[in-house]
Formats: sequence, structure tokens, C-alpha cells
Amino acid sequence: MKSLLAIGIAIGLLVIGKIFFFSGDANKNSATPQANNKSKQGSALPSDIFLALEQNNNNEIYSSGTMIANEEVELRSESSGRITSLNIKEGSFVQKGQLIAKLFDENILAQLKKLKYEDELAQQVEARQKKLLDINAISKEEFDIAVNKVNTLKADKEALQVALKQTEVRAPFSGRIGLKNISVGAYVTPSNIIATLVQTNPIKMDFTIPEKYSDRIAVGRKISFSSDGKREKNDATVIAIDPKIDETLRTLKVRTSIANASGRFMPGMFVSVNASLGATKSIMIPTETVIPVMGGKSVFILKDGKAKEVSVVTGLRNDRNVEIVEGLAVGDSVIVTGLMSLKNGQAVVAKKVLNQ
Repeated sequence: MKSLLAIGIAIGLLVIGKIFFFSGDANKNSATPQANNKSKQGSALPSDIFLALEQNNNNEIYSSGTMIANEEVELRSESSGRITSLNIKEGSFVQKGQLIAKLFDENILAQLKKLKYEDELAQQVEARQKKLLDINAISKEEFDIAVNKVNTLKADKEALQVALKQTEVRAPFSGRIGLKNISVGAYVTPSNIIATLVQTNPIKMDFTIPEKYSDRIAVGRKISFSSDGKREKNDATVIAIDPKIDETLRTLKVRTSIANASGRFMPGMFVSVNASLGATKSIMIPTETVIPVMGGKSVFILKDGKAKEVSVVTGLRNDRNVEIVEGLAVGDSVIVTGLMSLKNGQAVVAKKVLNQ
């Protein structure tokens, strides 16, 4: 009896243990999905979203420019000699053709005077020879020699007149004289700079734009600029575009013209340029969402609850946004915050849409 009782007690304990063991496993298994769901929700990164939408953009390029003279020349003499007259006042305005400097010319004047007498005599000889030829008193050869003498003296006279002009330095255009480098009595050669002549009305301004925008600017387009340290906006007109790209900087040089009757703009002055390229429709997103990567740029978008990295091509930019030329479609949700810790394929929860 005792053995039967012991066996019955052992079987009962086994039954009770089995009931508790399997019920514990069931409870454990039933609780696992909920715990996993909570874990997954906890690992999703909350982030602000920016919807990629087309908008009208007044595309503008910001650049730096430099004022240059409309015309500028270094005044030099064409011949060597001593300066006998210097008719310039530093910083003064001179008219086109005005005499700037005069070199010693008495030797040339003396040669011209001599040629004048020789020419008069040669013409008289020619006239007499012509009469003699008419009555066949001389040969045609003798008459031709007389004519040649007259022509030779005329050519010599013209050469001396050219040499006489080369003793004068005249203003090739109207403008303002710079600082002089010589004084009266100095001996100069064509290598010596007497002074500079600058024309500043109108004045020109040069600036550069990236080569990818070269097809979006044309001659005649109006641009605005401001001089360094001033907020006042001024207008300029594009008059020329360099036909080649700078191979080092990959930029295109643009030249503009500005009315400058007051003389407030001076060559060499630095200016800030704002060039409008015309209004277009394009996708603009916050600049901070674009990530530089090897070989280009990329952004993260939210798709099916996960972050997806996509390559993009950017265009113009302003102080807050950048244009997306390729890579995004209208309606894409661009992730704005948490980019430093974001990975491709990571779960993301939209916290706020910034442009709604």
C-alpha cells in the first residue's frame, strides 16, 4: 500500500509540474510579440520632414566683381629725345588729341627747311626739262631723272613730317591723366612711361559665374551690384561674355558696363554682384539636407517608414535653400533632422512636416 501511495504522489507531482511548465512557456511566447513591437517602435528615429515641391524661383547668382577702366593706356613717345614741353596736370581731364608732351624737334625742322629749298629747285629743273623735251632738245631719260628727283624729295619730306609727329605725345581718347613719371628736360625712349590715361565714363565691371550657368546669361541682361560696405544697389548691363571657360577655376568671365558720370566708381574697386538668371520652376529643399559624399551629393528621403539615401544633382542656391536638378520627384519626403546618426534603411518616424 505504501508503494502504491508513493507512486500516486509522484505521478501527481509530475502532472502538476507539467501544467505549470507549459502554461509558463505559453505566457512567455504570448508576451514576446508585444515586447518586440515595443522594441521596434523604440528604435525608430523621429525626424522632421520637408516635402519636395515645385516652386517659382527667381534664380540668382552671387559673385564678386572688379571695376576696370573703359579705356586705359600708358602714354609713351614713339621716338627717343629730350622732353621740351609737358602739358599735363596730374589727375586732370584731357580731351582726345590734346598735346601731352613734346620732344626736341629742331633738328627735324632744319632738315625740312633744307628739303624745302631742294624741292623748289627740283621743281624748277623739272619744268625746264619738260620744255626742252617738248622741242626734243633732251632725251626722255634726262627728263625722267628730273621727275624722279622731285618725287624723291617729296618722299623724304613726308618721312620727316612723320618723324616730326613722333616727337609729339597726344591723348588717344578723352580721359583723366594719372600720376606723371617724368619731368621736363628728361631724356625718354619708347620704353619710358610718361603717364597713364584712364577713361572711367562709362566704366566696366568684370565678374565670374560657374561654368554650369554659362547658358543662362546673355549680352544685354541687367544685373545689380553694390560697392563694398554699402547697401545701395546699382544697375549694370552685360556687354560681353568671354568665349572660353577658365580651365583652372571652371568659371566664365562676364563683362558689364555702368554709367559713371559722377566718377564715384573707380578702376580696381571691389563690388558684390547679384545676377538674376530668370524665373523658373524647380524643386528647392533646405541646404542642410544635402550631404556631400564621394563622387557627388545625396539626401535621405522617408519611404515605407525607412530612410533611403538617394543621389542628387544640385543647381542654384540661396541663403536657405538649394535647387535639385536631378534625383528627387515632387512629393518625396526629405529628412531634415537627425542626419548625423541616420543610416540607409533605418526606421524613421515623421515628427513634423516643415513646409505645410
